[in-house]
Parts: sequence; C-alpha cells; structure tokens
Amino acid sequence: MLTAIIDYESGNLHSAEKAFQKMAQETGSGTVVVTDKAEIVARADRIVLPGDGAFPACASALRASGCFDAMIEAVESRGRPFLGICVGMQLMARRGHEYEPTDGLGWVDGEVRRIEPRDAALKVPHMGWNDLQIEQSHPVLDGISSGEHVYFVHSYQMVMDDPAQRIASCDYGGAVTAVVGHGTRIGFQFHPEKSASVGMQMIANFLRWRP
Repeated sequence: MLTAIIDYESGNLHSAEKAFQKMAQETGSGTVVVTDKAEIVARADRIVLPGDGAFPACASALRASGCFDAMIEAVESRGRPFLGICVGMQLMARRGHEYEPTDGLGWVDGEVRRIEPRDAALKVPHMGWNDLQIEQSHPVLDGISSGEHVYFVHSYQMVMDDPAQRIASCDYGGAVTAVVGHGTRIGFQFHPEKSASVGMQMIANFLRWRP
C-alpha cells in the first residue's frame, strides 16, 4: 500500500514525512513517499496534502504541478482516503478568501475566512496548543477524547455551511473549525506531526482507515 504525501513547495515536509513513515512501520501500512509527481499521486492508495502558506499560492502550485487533477482522479473517481493538513485542509473547501477569492477542491461545504476572535486580546495567527472539542465520532479520531491538546498555526479557518461536516472544533474567542470530514476525506487544521502522541494516534488511525 502506498501513501503519497504531496510536495508542492508549501513548507518543510520533513517532520510530516518522518511521522507518517514511523506510524506506517508501526501499523504495517505499507510505504510512505513524498512526491511532486502527479502520476504517483493518481495511483496512490492514500493521499496526504499538507501545507503552510497562503491559500491562493498553494492552490496555484497544486494546479501547475498537475497534482490537483491527480487528487481529484484518485479521491473522487477511485475513492482513495484523503487527509488534508493545515492549508491542505483549507483547500478542501469550496472557496478561500485569503488575499483574493480562490476556488478550492469543493470537497467540504464551507469557505475559508480570517479568524476573528471575539476577545480582542487574542492574537491572530492562532498559534500554539489548544484543546479539541469533538462534535461527532469518526474512525480517524478513535481513542481521542475532547480536551486532548493539538498544535495549531493559522490565521484563517474553515467556516462551515454544512455543520454536519465539522467533526471537531477548538475555542479561540469562539468556535474554530479543527477537523472536517466527508466520505473518504478528512482534514485537520492543526499539525498532527507536531501534536505529540495524540497526533501520532490520529496518523495511525488514518493509515488504518478503510472508509
């Protein structure tokens, strides 16, 4: 089984690569590769889309590499499990509003907008550890409870038009979307590879997930 972590020059992938490789070995889940090749993404058994940076630049880089269409082929046509992380999760939305309106993958019924905490003392970006509030069960969150801490770094969040697709949130001057899911697709706004044992458990769950 092949898990492809997509490299579209959106940040340092080293920590994500090491975390997924470690958990693939521990769970017997095959091979993990970091790739910018659309043909590898198209035939992968699982796809991980990480990302740091601005929504429009990340969407443009994915389209230019051919990986955007390869993801659609693998996930929509072949039903392959997909995990988006940080901006990778945001790209699952219908549209992003960072700098300019930009179309996303349209896999989750929501739009990406700047975080606006009700408490003026809370700074943006939302950076650091925060606790999850799990709103509905999901196999990728097996063994994870509300109150577990995960690591966030972001200025924009997914504003849901379909609340049923929000799996978990956190509180940052109001509810901030933390996990979204629909069908064979799930997204984390936080970085599981930087979230200690809780994040590693989620990575292992994803690698074992058979939607």
